[in-house]
Amino acid sequence: MKQNPLSGKMISIVAPVYNEEANIAVFVERVVEVTKKNYEAYELILINDGSKDSSLEKMLAIAADNKNVKIVNFARNFGHQSAISAGWDFAQGDAVITLDSDLQDQPELIPELVNKWTQGFQVVNAVRKTRKDGWLKRTTAKVFYKFLNSILTSKIPENVGDYRLLDKRVVDVLRQITERDRYIRGLTNWVGFRQAFVEFDRDKRIAGKTNYSIGKMFNLALNGIFSFSDFPRKLAHLAWLFSVFITMVLLVYATVLHYMGINTPGWTSQVFIMLCFSSIQLFLLAIVLEYVSRTYREVQARPLYVVADKVNFDKK
Repeated sequence: MKQNPLSGKMISIVAPVYNEEANIAVFVERVVEVTKKNYEAYELILINDGSKDSSLEKMLAIAADNKNVKIVNFARNFGHQSAISAGWDFAQGDAVITLDSDLQDQPELIPELVNKWTQGFQVVNAVRKTRKDGWLKRTTAKVFYKFLNSILTSKIPENVGDYRLLDKRVVDVLRQITERDRYIRGLTNWVGFRQAFVEFDRDKRIAGKTNYSIGKMFNLALNGIFSFSDFPRKLAHLAWLFSVFITMVLLVYATVLHYMGINTPGWTSQVFIMLCFSSIQLFLLAIVLEYVSRTYREVQARPLYVVADKVNFDKK
């Protein structure tokens, strides 16, 4: 008789929650339906990332009726990447699956991810074959991944978000990484291990609006660029070389005009040149300050998150 590869195994589901009062009940219902039907042991860990609506109250009501639903309540909003990291810290499962709670990532895909895991893959990424996001988000995401992969030595899979399964061994490795400015899609690719991909059609949100603003997406993009490439430093070198080149050209130009007995142009060209070089200097300074600020945050060594309370976790 063939042994069940999932016998004695626990599956952990981790979902960050931020202002999802309209979605959370349906999300939990669909996750529980899938996991309860397919697995002997499971836990659903909801990370309340400082929600300002009634998300926490609804989660507490759900957790009161189902002890497999656990809650980690942050003291304030610490961000999506920190919430996922907290899920890794608290998960007890042999495999840990992270997905968003807005139901764009379908819970019904979980068995396919787990099936790949039972085949020996340690990182299983859900790939968005199609997505129903707005035109702006689709376009910016496509452009960003094309740009990021053009400057990285280790390519990050396109159309992969934070919906993935990680083997416990991979989670243990990721927990040892303490950097504050996190780009989890890069980290899970950087650690290596055997990786697989499962395609799916990403849905629209069933209710509410996205909590990922343009500012948050821009900051996430910066984390990816500064954490996983040397591009900013190389760009600074190129800017320096460009300024040297322009200086030499202008020097030769002024020398030629002098020996030809022609007066050099007046204040307009001088102001233009000064503004050009000032812009280059400010650009270089911005890159340096970005590295300094990131280094400073690492030196401060503040925790990624602060937990106000937990629900349905065993007391130790």
